[in-house]
Amino acid sequence: MSSHRVVAPVIAPGDKLQGPASYFPSIEKTYGQPVQHWLDIAADALDSRTHMETVALLKEEHGLGHGHANAIVAYVKAKLNA
Repeated sequence: MSSHRVVAPVIAPGDKLQGPASYFPSIEKTYGQPVQHWLDIAADALDSRTHMETVALLKEEHGLGHGHANAIVAYVKAKLNA
């Protein structure tokens, strides 16, 4: 696991999410894994891959759709660069 872990946001029922995090409930429902699982994969991959290479990894090796994969990577990058 990445030494620079990005922690998933706590989403209270009824919260109106914006930006990449707005995809997180759908990602969990669609792929059956907590969003933290995908954030960890993306954070590790970004150690040696570009944004789009990491999106491709999530799509090709894990079956995520493009929008979902891109949201995960964008969120991780924003948190790592904050």
